Amino acid sequence: MVEIDLLGEVTARVDGHNVELGPARQRCVLAALAVDVNKTVSVSQLAERVWGDEPPAQARATLHSYLSRLRQTGIELATRSTGYVLVADESCVDVLRFRKLCRQPGTLGEAIALWRGEPLTGIGGDWAGRTREQLVRERDAAELDLVDARLRLGHGPELLATIAAHATARPLDERVAAQHMRALAQAGRVSEALDQFLALRTRLRTELGTEPGADLRRLHEKLLLSDQEATVEVPRQLPSAPAQFVGRQEDLAELDQAVRTGVAAIAGAGGMGKTWLALHWAHRNLHRFPDGQLFVDLRGFSPDETPMEPDVAIRGFLHALGLDAARIPADPQTSAALFRSLTAHRRMLVVIDNAVDAAQVAPMLPGGDTCKVLVTSRNRLPGISRPVGLDVLADSDAATLLATRIGASRLNAEPLAVARLIDLCGGLPLALSIVGARVLTEPELSLAAIAHQLEELGLGALDADPSVSVPVVLSWSYRALTDQQRQMFALLGTAPGEDIGLDAAASLAGVSTQDARATLRALEQASLISISGSRARMHDLVRAYAAERNSDGTEALRRLVDHHVHTAHANDRVIDPHRPLITLGRSDVEITPARDKAGALAWFDAERGTHQAVQQAAAAHGWNDSVVLLARVSHAYHQLRGHLDDELAMWQAALDAAEDPADRVIAHRIMGSSLGQVHRYDEAQHHLAASLDLARQVGEPLALADAHGALAWLWASRSEYHRAFEHAQAALPHYRRTGNRMLLAMAHNNIGHCAAEIGDTASGREHASTALTLLHELGDRHGEATAVDTLGRVEHQAGNHVEAIALYERALELCRAENDDYVAANVLTNLGHPHLALDQRDLAARCWQEALVMLEQQGRDDEADRMRKQLAEIHVTPGT
Repeated sequence: MVEIDLLGEVTARVDGHNVELGPARQRCVLAALAVDVNKTVSVSQLAERVWGDEPPAQARATLHSYLSRLRQTGIELATRSTGYVLVADESCVDVLRFRKLCRQPGTLGEAIALWRGEPLTGIGGDWAGRTREQLVRERDAAELDLVDARLRLGHGPELLATIAAHATARPLDERVAAQHMRALAQAGRVSEALDQFLALRTRLRTELGTEPGADLRRLHEKLLLSDQEATVEVPRQLPSAPAQFVGRQEDLAELDQAVRTGVAAIAGAGGMGKTWLALHWAHRNLHRFPDGQLFVDLRGFSPDETPMEPDVAIRGFLHALGLDAARIPADPQTSAALFRSLTAHRRMLVVIDNAVDAAQVAPMLPGGDTCKVLVTSRNRLPGISRPVGLDVLADSDAATLLATRIGASRLNAEPLAVARLIDLCGGLPLALSIVGARVLTEPELSLAAIAHQLEELGLGALDADPSVSVPVVLSWSYRALTDQQRQMFALLGTAPGEDIGLDAAASLAGVSTQDARATLRALEQASLISISGSRARMHDLVRAYAAERNSDGTEALRRLVDHHVHTAHANDRVIDPHRPLITLGRSDVEITPARDKAGALAWFDAERGTHQAVQQAAAAHGWNDSVVLLARVSHAYHQLRGHLDDELAMWQAALDAAEDPADRVIAHRIMGSSLGQVHRYDEAQHHLAASLDLARQVGEPLALADAHGALAWLWASRSEYHRAFEHAQAALPHYRRTGNRMLLAMAHNNIGHCAAEIGDTASGREHASTALTLLHELGDRHGEATAVDTLGRVEHQAGNHVEAIALYERALELCRAENDDYVAANVLTNLGHPHLALDQRDLAARCWQEALVMLEQQGRDDEADRMRKQLAEIHVTPGT
């Protein structure tokens, strides 16, 4: 029996014994006949396979000699009229056996096991080269087929290291990328799978000028939706229902009908009560929308702000649905499509307040027909909605509104004066509310006297536009304020942001918190502002009037900016006391920092929108140091909360304002890192490269080290671990120059992590062990746990699963000794994988169940969702 192997060195066995095949060309003769076993190979074809296009003159004689020697080994070679044939069972040639096994179901692993190295090793020539390349392609295809088969069985987690290596070696191969994405998803790492798609798309665009194919795009969309749907929360964004809503029964009935079409738009002049009508209807129908309610003020008619872009509003909706910024597509059309997909088939209400026009609203409409949308605007919105035109209040409803403010007895005592006031206010709810508040603050005045005062100001009942009544009523109410109240009222008209906190208002006006509280209460009683909690807000018509009263608020605005800088800095120190200290100048504003981390986060949460508006105001006045400082003192908060949109906006403003090269190094670095977090990799690369260039100019070692460290992180996040490894190594000498052993230890750990990912386990062990030694000497048990965890990853990647388990368990002991549940959850997550690789499913499930409880307790919703998927993959129900 003859056996011929071509999938490695060309060899042959006869009756189980190896035979000597002679020189390379003689081996080539055997290979050329073996690939066509039992088929005649012509002399000319055989000569071409051995010598190429120009065989020697004695080629036929030389072939005869080679064939004769091969026959002497016991290999049966028959002569035909047109050539020669190798006579043997096809299964005796490993290439043919490989191809047959590839065609049979369930035998791909056996087929690949036949390979012993590079095919046709030991022979050269064009034919051998072409055949070798073809065989390698067949092997690669078989390996990919085997990976697909194993992925269909859910073996993604144990295949990850192999597939990741394939992806690194073949960075533009869409099939390999798809396998990598599926393996990551099966391992519960869906967000990383989505990152892989974005990284490949960037490479395809950059290197080939093309887009991913349809199959890969469909997989991306499937993973995107599965990842998001698993974590969709039930948002409850509606502001409180208006307490003094009256009448509008016909409008409410019309709104009931309009909403049935899907989108209803309430249109009317400013101060007509559009928002109140929308909120009253929404709260009255909450039971119809169990999947949540979304609300956004598009600021279409704000006197001091530009209207909100639809993409910004959509990103806000996606945040409310439970998605962090890293999972929201950067492309506006894609994020809008994602919003439509997430809301399809859900019973939700979307309230869009103060829209400019239909173009602003159209991208924000949800998918399907189960969601309903309410829009308010001063303009009609043709083409997307059924309009509900809102007019002034009927006299009876206007009288009821006044009665809710001043009391029915007062109303009934002067019916003629009441009718006159309603006429003068033109039935406008805002004007009537202000008049009612004034009546309460001056009870000695009769309603007739108040009507007379309004007439003296030039307000007539026959004004064509009811909104004319608002500025007249405001001027009348403004005259009744004290000087301190007038000052606060005027300053609030130009204060940046939609609302303002009590302490900020005190700084704005340069008064004590106690005085500010009393003044704001007086303005609320006059219906000039509304207060919710400790934050004051103005209607945009009132705000415009107040702004006209503020002749020069520069000094006040400077105090407000200082208040935000210093308060944010104090609360930032509470959130992250180990950050490098930021030096601030002196300030006369009084600040009250939070007592604990929860309080500090709550302050930032409340000031989130205003904080950015304050930075914009500082930029407009050229206060560049404050612009940069506001970004720096908000960084930890933005990262902790995942508000990467805010982070990017504030750091872009800081970058535009920064004059000091050291500030520009930081701004570029954080811009780059944040852009990487939201998968805008090309822009991230640009900023991080700029940061590194500037850091080289500045020459400060920490800046250089951090710049390289950020680039290492970026490349690692794109699974470009070789490049990440280079930058992690480049950061090391700069960290040494800082003299900070803690930073040096973490640098070694980062190198160890990257080395593990590229398969350099020796280097990974060396650097992670160095990190562990340094951290142990420093007494940093948290750091030790991280380093031991990295060592566990090294061993797991190397296939040493037993050693990996021991290291992960040691890391877990260190975490528990330090009561560090956050890192412990990470370690438990990692510990499950080597258990699973050893088919210890019960132990893997036990680790992941415990990790899931911790992740849920810590509010790490995305990671908890991934953990539930991992448990489902091994057929374990969470909580069992």
